[in-house]
Amino acid sequence: MAALFDAYIMVDWSAASKPATGPNSIWIGMLMKDARLKLQFKAVNIDTRLKARAFIEDIVAKLTKRGDKVLLGFDFSLGYPAGTAAALGLDTSKQAPWAAMHAMLAGRYKDKPDNNSRPRFAIAAGLNYTISKGPFPFWGAPPADRATTLSATKPDYPAEGPLAEFRLAEVQQRAKPGASPKSCWQLYGAGSVGSQSLTGIPHVHALRQAWPTARIWPFEIGEGGPLTAESLEGIDVVIAEIYPSLVKISPEKGEVPDEAQVRQIARHYADLDEKSALGAIFSTGKSLSPEQIGIITGEEGWILGV
Repeated sequence: MAALFDAYIMVDWSAASKPATGPNSIWIGMLMKDARLKLQFKAVNIDTRLKARAFIEDIVAKLTKRGDKVLLGFDFSLGYPAGTAAALGLDTSKQAPWAAMHAMLAGRYKDKPDNNSRPRFAIAAGLNYTISKGPFPFWGAPPADRATTLSATKPDYPAEGPLAEFRLAEVQQRAKPGASPKSCWQLYGAGSVGSQSLTGIPHVHALRQAWPTARIWPFEIGEGGPLTAESLEGIDVVIAEIYPSLVKISPEKGEVPDEAQVRQIARHYADLDEKSALGAIFSTGKSLSPEQIGIITGEEGWILGV
């Protein structure tokens, strides 16, 4: 069987507040076919989010123009815990909760050439006010950006509360020995990942709007089951959430860990595809109920390979 994809582009995102390169900045790893149709890897390190999006648009346009199908992965949550859109009062009568969240965040967060991402804290504080009138559910901010509706410390997430601390994807991950996924609500501090989602989703939204033949998994394709060549008919780009720590990294000489991560997760997916096993991991798992799969495909999203 032929591989589902011809190119694998993996993005290690960053919410840095100024242009930055090196460790903890934006790394884009690309595994693409050369003139002999052999997969070759190349990584680029880009200093701002706007430049990174422009680069991704350009390289994907070149690949799809020559007929390649592209798997594009981003290492941040593409959705929020169930009920978030409703808690924000978003209109979901004509679009799914995930799409309403993407459009709302794209409308509120606008990157500028200087890469200043500090407005994300004010945006999160405003979202907290809408949801709870207090410092819930987003948390984590440097001293200058703390407010009555955005604290430095984690709030309580009661079991019967309106919003959970983790999505179903993180709950399933946390059940595995040694796994310690973080919550998309934490914006600042050790291990925080929430700022990547808040700054990254607007760019994913822009890319999706620019590409009529792209689909975001699992929201728009797959419906919780394996991916097949038939389900990719008419689709040139599949955008998915990735978790590079799913594979063990071994940095080569001169590589920073971020670069090694995008290289090895791209190779991991390509190797599975070569064995006709990649389609099977486009699945939310057999242990979930139809109701849970509906939550995943309608609002929360899922991590490719979990």
